[in-house]
Amino acid sequence: MNLLIVADPLESFKTYKDTTYAMMREAARRGHRLAACEPAHLSWQSGGAVCAQVREVRLKDDAHDWFAVTATRRAALQEFDAVLMRKDPPFDAEYLYATHLLEQAERAGARVFNRPRALRDHPEKLAIMEWPQFAAPTLVTRAAADIRAFHAAQRDIILKPLDGMGGMGIFRVREDGLNLGAIIETLNQGSATTVMAQKFLPEIAQGDKRVLVIGGEPAPYCLARIPQGGEVRGNLAAGGKGVAQPLTDTDRATARAIGGALALRGLLLIGLDIIGSRITEINVTSPTCFQEIRDQTGCDVAAIFMDALEKAVAS
Repeated sequence: MNLLIVADPLESFKTYKDTTYAMMREAARRGHRLAACEPAHLSWQSGGAVCAQVREVRLKDDAHDWFAVTATRRAALQEFDAVLMRKDPPFDAEYLYATHLLEQAERAGARVFNRPRALRDHPEKLAIMEWPQFAAPTLVTRAAADIRAFHAAQRDIILKPLDGMGGMGIFRVREDGLNLGAIIETLNQGSATTVMAQKFLPEIAQGDKRVLVIGGEPAPYCLARIPQGGEVRGNLAAGGKGVAQPLTDTDRATARAIGGALALRGLLLIGLDIIGSRITEINVTSPTCFQEIRDQTGCDVAAIFMDALEKAVAS
């Protein structure tokens, strides 16, 4: 296959843990050709195809100097067998514009994974609201009064912005309500910004589990991100410790129920965040943890993903 990776700059990759790098390495091992660009390199002129200034790359064995650019050219996206949209959040206006360009490329024949419309239709925090039977009690609102009422009912809650990543902007408010007003003001910016509130799940002490679902089927292991040093956040970016674990039967059933539905909508790869038995987010933009799972268990999630991508492209 001839693959185009739309991602952050390759120079910024931390190859020891980067999931997009793991995908590229597995693709190269199978003999697939690789090219890369950033969303900023996409363009569309009326009457023409969506194009990008791409770099064709060859992977090297050096973890610090890990790729060589073999050619740079302008290419229409439909020239590639598959386009992998792997740009990290934030899910901002520029990200949305990129999905519109990618969707136009689809109309011209490009195969984009995950599908651009599905990325737009499933914001990572809001997406859980479609499956309340699997989720913790959750409120999405701008209204301070609604948040206060939710806190009074649930007594111990988590507050977070809808556009955060890596644990950014997450607050816990216990039964005493200490600093609730200040936290609401910080997050909702005078009722201008929508906030998510969720019931605090004490099972976070055992980890916030990242369950990877590929083509509707969960990988056999998850990565439990366990908070450290009195933190409430298990995110690796916030200092959480990642421990790979086999999936429980409950997690597997939840992943199949949600992942199967989302695969039909064009989401080849998703990452469910599960605390205890409750989902708290559905990651669709650039789910991670491939390398941590492989390093600890030997389960090659990148190979599972590439099998699913090859099957999807051939179908």
